[in-house]
Amino acid sequence: MTLTEKILARAAGKPKVQAGENIWVRSDILMTHDVCGPGTIGVFKREFGKNAKVWDRNKVVIIPDHYIFTSDSKSNRNVDILREFVKEQQLPYFYDVIDDPEGHWVFDASKGMLKRQYGSHYAGVCHTALPQKGHTRPGEILFGTDSHTCMAGAFNEFATGIGNTDAGFVMGTGKLLIKVPETMHFRLEGQLQPGVMAKDVILHCIGEIGFDGATYRAMQFDGPAVANLSIDDRMTIANMAIEAGGKNGIFECDTQTRAHVDYRCKLNGTKSTYEPVERDKDENFAYELTVDLSKLEPTVACHPDPGQRKKAKELNHIRLDRAYIGSCTGGKTSDFLEFARVLRNKRVAIDTFGVPATPEIVHDLQTVRWGEKTVWEILVDAGVQMTENAGCAACLGGPVDTFGRMNTPMKCISATNRNFPGRMGHKESQVFLASPMTVAASALTGKITDPREFLSELQG
Repeated sequence: MTLTEKILARAAGKPKVQAGENIWVRSDILMTHDVCGPGTIGVFKREFGKNAKVWDRNKVVIIPDHYIFTSDSKSNRNVDILREFVKEQQLPYFYDVIDDPEGHWVFDASKGMLKRQYGSHYAGVCHTALPQKGHTRPGEILFGTDSHTCMAGAFNEFATGIGNTDAGFVMGTGKLLIKVPETMHFRLEGQLQPGVMAKDVILHCIGEIGFDGATYRAMQFDGPAVANLSIDDRMTIANMAIEAGGKNGIFECDTQTRAHVDYRCKLNGTKSTYEPVERDKDENFAYELTVDLSKLEPTVACHPDPGQRKKAKELNHIRLDRAYIGSCTGGKTSDFLEFARVLRNKRVAIDTFGVPATPEIVHDLQTVRWGEKTVWEILVDAGVQMTENAGCAACLGGPVDTFGRMNTPMKCISATNRNFPGRMGHKESQVFLASPMTVAASALTGKITDPREFLSELQG
């Protein structure tokens, strides 16, 4: 069996499963957020009763993160709906925007978009927050009401997005009927060259198979090169499995995985036991591709979908209006560090927005010093509009007052994960997906730029 099949077989209580088989599986974690949470709660109460209790209060994680820092009253109300449900169900894992359990969330636009407006419990973008808060463990099943839930596959678990109806059922029973997906095998060899990042790896893979090439399939990433990829790198790659239509992305468990999970579980007091799955010799793959990382170059996914792959050096004729770094895919500490390396002692030529994925990342950037300045100060001095209000922000558009949202037709290069028309705002805008380094280089020149043009300065 493949890694995905082994996890699903265990969760189904079966010695073996095969692709195409319909099985009932037990969920280890159900995650929902402010966009889908109210709908999921509505389905749960409708089907199980107004006074019903969730199947396991310790396995439901609720993370408001999408439409948070906006004056839109309905968006603010959604957070209040989550709070009321958490109080009713006595759920321990709710990462509220405010500290007052009896309060109401209201974004104060008069304070501006840059200064912090959240309390001590707020966790930021759900997919980045889940591992930070100790909710991702090897060998487990994670269901989330968000397509990028597959990011947790970096931790050797079956993680996938589901709709409100399925989530409402899981909330009441802890189980879900799913079809075992076929597995596509991506063997990674070689080593990334300077200027090339994990984002380039997944954009290359999606470019090879198309934005629907992995529809309802698992994407398994393994091979000797994985050992040289950080946990953040693996999260970036697994996150965008859905951009090829994938059911999930998954990596093997190694010493890096264990160290990260063990530390985070201990830090947060979450469940610390887990049982990884290892590769079998007789895996059956529906597709196989070997990727030599040493041959990859900075890559860009062009409008209008993530499969429109081109090399950055081929696109320097495209003028840009905006640059953006953030989201679960591109808003991690390591992403901002590479972004800052390119921008250090320089000045951006176009409007550039920075949105850290979590408050922890905000803290990292505001405390880590490179010489006399913090990384945050380096970015601000370079002209980047940095907000302390960690969250999804303009990655998926949001209300018109969302930080970084494109409200008029623009061309934007972004470290986010999706670029379908209207994704970051105006439906006539064009979004070009790229690595944080490519976004930084492009922000400096005002056109799509290969970051290797700046390598000699970085290495000097």
